[in-house]
Amino acid sequence: MVYPITVAGVKRDLPLCKLNDNLTIAAFVIFGDVELTCACAKALLEKAPDFDYMVAPEAKAIPLIHEMARQSGRNEYFLVRKKKKAYMNGVFEVRDKSITTDGEQMLYMDGADAAKMKGKRVLILDDVISTGGSISAVENLVEQAGGEVVGRMAILAEGNAAKRDDIIFLEPLPLFDGEGNVL
Repeated sequence: MVYPITVAGVKRDLPLCKLNDNLTIAAFVIFGDVELTCACAKALLEKAPDFDYMVAPEAKAIPLIHEMARQSGRNEYFLVRKKKKAYMNGVFEVRDKSITTDGEQMLYMDGADAAKMKGKRVLILDDVISTGGSISAVENLVEQAGGEVVGRMAILAEGNAAKRDDIIFLEPLPLFDGEGNVL
């Protein structure tokens, strides 16, 4: 089963993936989809507030933030990592719970990236916002770094996230019951 969607003028059929007996999601993955990534980056930039830097959690938002940086002429963006890396110093960290990740996870921001964000306008990006847990975790890290969050953006707002007025997104994405019916 698939869920047909048009985002930024690009049509795709999203496969339905059962998370448990009561909840199914439409899998939205931009990895390897250059046409969709470029179109979504352009459409989000048209809606974006003024910003100095962009930050996104790894991993599915990486192509999006890269393309938005390229299209906007920016040479730098930041990623919040799921694991500490040896090259990271002065790490900031926060707990996160995502609908697509089993259990809690930690997110980490490099201290060098955090230093650049201090006093700057920061735009938070993700591919899909559902519960808002990942966006909140990234926002917490930006605030720990002394950055000012000027916007929260995603390609899709899933489920009740589409009702939020504090995020900017291109299209709503419903959640589905265990049989694949829209909730």
